Formats: sequence, structure tokens, C-alpha cells
Amino acid sequence: MTTSDVRVTRSGRLGHLVLDRPRAINALTHDMVHVITAALDEWEHDDRIGAVVLTGAGERGLCAGGDIRAIHDDAKAGGTATRDFWRDEYRLDARIARYPKPFVAVMDGLVMGGGVGLSAHASHRIVTERTRLAMPETGIGFVPDVGGTWLLGRASGELGTHAALTGCALGPGDVLTMGLADWFLPTDTLPALLAALADLRCTGEAFETGLGAAVGQLAEPEPEPTLGAARWWIDRCYAAPTVEEVVARLAASGVGDAEDTAKTIGQRSPTCVKVALEAVRRARRLPSLEHALDQEFRVSLRCLSEPDMVEGIRAQVVDKDRDPRWSPPVLEQVDDTLVEGYFAPLTDTDELGLGEDR
Repeated sequence: MTTSDVRVTRSGRLGHLVLDRPRAINALTHDMVHVITAALDEWEHDDRIGAVVLTGAGERGLCAGGDIRAIHDDAKAGGTATRDFWRDEYRLDARIARYPKPFVAVMDGLVMGGGVGLSAHASHRIVTERTRLAMPETGIGFVPDVGGTWLLGRASGELGTHAALTGCALGPGDVLTMGLADWFLPTDTLPALLAALADLRCTGEAFETGLGAAVGQLAEPEPEPTLGAARWWIDRCYAAPTVEEVVARLAASGVGDAEDTAKTIGQRSPTCVKVALEAVRRARRLPSLEHALDQEFRVSLRCLSEPDMVEGIRAQVVDKDRDPRWSPPVLEQVDDTLVEGYFAPLTDTDELGLGEDR
């Protein structure tokens, strides 16, 4: 069955979800969220399905995130479509994290934004030599969401903080080191993996054991993280209490890559960089992914109503002049009161409320 840019199929005891918008690097739409959610609801109670696997069509990536041009147009018009999309998307991310059957996410190629939400919360997460994972939100006047602050806040050392503030692309070794994936498989072994999973005929614990064995048999040693040599200055600089101090440490480090990173942060939305740092640090203290998603929903709605998001998407995607005019334009003009406002509770009817059940 092919429906709304998601192919929903069954092979043996495997339910297979294929994101099928290859020309858009499988960018996620609200309709796709509905289809995936409906499939998971059905398969949860179907004894014929032992596990779910998620892949992306085409060779460019699993998912490039949400349709940010549509978000730009909705925000500019003051609409509610993006709010409704995020509400259902975040609920789906939490559903994947708690799904009672194995959920295998194949994170091949580009995995960004909403693609991270669909895959990095799965029970079985696979990267390949082509994996490039990123949460580039601060560059478009936004803040990591879809549980990204929860994931990045728990990454080793300050690697997650670095990824959240800069939006840098992470290779497979980095993703594994940061705890965002579990296995490394070469791309050319993926057809054999899917065939092996479809051939599993056992049930219960034996099925889960067989699934793990099938993945493990094809897995190869983890590649070296590209950020490995930078780990010392990342941990030192990003441990600073404020973004201004982080940037100052980077600029004064005497390390070329760190100095370039200071310039990169300077090109991001000053407000969103500060909110992102606060969001990651708050997420570290939260008791569950659901609480982090509740926090992210508040922050996301605040971003939607502020000018930096429309301006950032305009500069990067619509006009492509790569020259966003941020407001405020510099870090020093973003005070603590402004940042704190992004985390303030919403009205009871607007709250996501996922953490209430945890």
C-alpha cells in the first residue's frame, strides 16, 4: 500500500515504513505523521507483526526534517497548521520511544530535524558510512526539538551542546559516540538485513533475540568520530555558563577549528542560540523524554511567533541570500528575561501534556 508519501508494507513478521518523498529527501509532512501513527497503532495489536523497520526512499537520506517552507508560510500568515503538526509529530516521537515492539530505524544518508525524532528514539538504531545527522535549527531561527534536547543533553561530555548551538553535521562515528545510534552497518548490507529480518519466524523473546543477532551479524566496528580530536576543546569551551563565555573561550583557544566555531555561532540567531543552550541544560534535569517534548513544544510555539524563524527560513530556503537579519542582532542584546519567556507555561489547553503520564 502506498499512501501520502509513506509506503506501508508487511514482509513476514516485519512491518516496513518507507518515507517516500525522495526528491525532498523525504521531508516530513503532517499527513505522513498521521500515516505512520496509524500504522503503529494497527501493528501494535497485530500478532503477525514482530517488529517495525523505518527506511527512506532514494539515496540521499532517511529524512531531511520537516517542510520548513510550509512552516515559514504558516508562521508568516499567523496560522495554526504548524502548531497542529508539531503536536502530532512530538506525540509520534514519544510513541516510537515507548513502542512495545522492536523499532528498527535505518539512519542512512541525511538525517535532520524531524528525521532525528523518527529514528533516534527507536529501540534499534543503525547508521551507515553515509549517515550525516544534524539539528541545524539555530541557523533558521529555531531551537532543536523532536526530543533533540533530550538526546543532545545526554550525549557524552559537551558534544551535544556543540551540535545544538552550531547545527554541525555528525558522521556515523560521532552519532554512535554520542549515544544516538547503536550499530554501524555498511550501506551495501542493508538489503541483506531487511531480508534477514523478514525471514524471522519465531515469536516473543526469541524473535527479539533473532533480530538482534541478525543486526549484529552484519554490523562492523564503529568508525572513528570526526569530532574525536576536538573533544578536549569542545568539553572545555561549552562548559562555560553563558553563550558569550562559550564564544569567548572558543575564540581565545588558539585552535583554528574552535575559532571557526565561534564565528559559526555568531552567524546563528542570537536568541535561539541562547534558548538552545538553556533548553539542553534544562533537558538534562528533566525526568523523561515526554517532559522534554513538553518543554520543546513551549519553546517551539514561542519561536513560531517571533520574527527570527520567518527571517531565518527566508534567508536559507526562500530567498537563499544566506543573510538573515536577526532581532536582536547580537548576543549581548538577548537578556535572561527574554530567554526565560520561551520556557513559560502555555495555557492549559495549549500544553502538550505528555509528561503528565510519566
